[in-house]
Amino acid sequence: MAVHGTTEATAVRTPNRALRWLRRNIIAIAGLCTLGYLILPNIVVMVFSFNKPNGRFNYQWQRFSTDAWSDPCGVADLCGSLGLSLQIALWATVGATVLGTMIAFALARYRFRARSGVNTLIFLPMAMPEVVMAASLATLFLNMGIQFGFWTILIAHIMFCLSFVVTAVKARVMSMDPRLEQAAQDLYASPLQTFLRVTLPIAAPGIASGALLSFALSFDDFIITNFNAGSTVTFPMFVWGSAQRGTPVQINVIGTAMFLVAVLCVVVGQLAGARKRSKRS
Repeated sequence: MAVHGTTEATAVRTPNRALRWLRRNIIAIAGLCTLGYLILPNIVVMVFSFNKPNGRFNYQWQRFSTDAWSDPCGVADLCGSLGLSLQIALWATVGATVLGTMIAFALARYRFRARSGVNTLIFLPMAMPEVVMAASLATLFLNMGIQFGFWTILIAHIMFCLSFVVTAVKARVMSMDPRLEQAAQDLYASPLQTFLRVTLPIAAPGIASGALLSFALSFDDFIITNFNAGSTVTFPMFVWGSAQRGTPVQINVIGTAMFLVAVLCVVVGQLAGARKRSKRS
């Protein structure tokens, strides 16, 4: 009788222990599931970069091959469109970062009459659908008689990346302790020295995050680019066009390479941050 009672008590405790463990780790489990769901398409792209399809479409696994990796520019205009996208993303990042940093400092440090209105206008591109901004910019370029091409794409990308840079930098600037700059001025530092040696290093993480976000958004954009590109073909537009005729394996190769570079940047950033924290401690 005692053995039977002990068995029932053990059976009751085991589900309770499992439920307690589940309650303690439910957030971590949900996060891992979400992360796996987000990474799964990248894994599929990576796997199919080693595929050798029989036809034009790379949608079914046929056999393993490294031909696409050995000749990533084997498709006409692929590397040309990729280089154009990288060039536009680079210049758009520089332009949006410089302008966005200055706007963020102005909004965070100064009070002026149109400040609330500027804040509203800055956040509008993030709130409205991309097609609205794309059509608006295309209408503006048409009314001004500007020929669509590289420069219209670049201007459009700077315009919609600007809001993200301002948001990232402004959050960092508003969290800065103004007493650090006052201490530098008390030690007879000039305004330029104070900015270069105190303000800029503290704001650097926000500026870097805004720049990286701008580069990713510019390189990846299709809707705004499609409205303002004319006959110019960027890499996202090349991918969209090739999907109508048959997606070459080289597109998977480029996508895999970009994904691995992004992961490498994140890992290097985390290691650098951990090293700095260990030195401080």
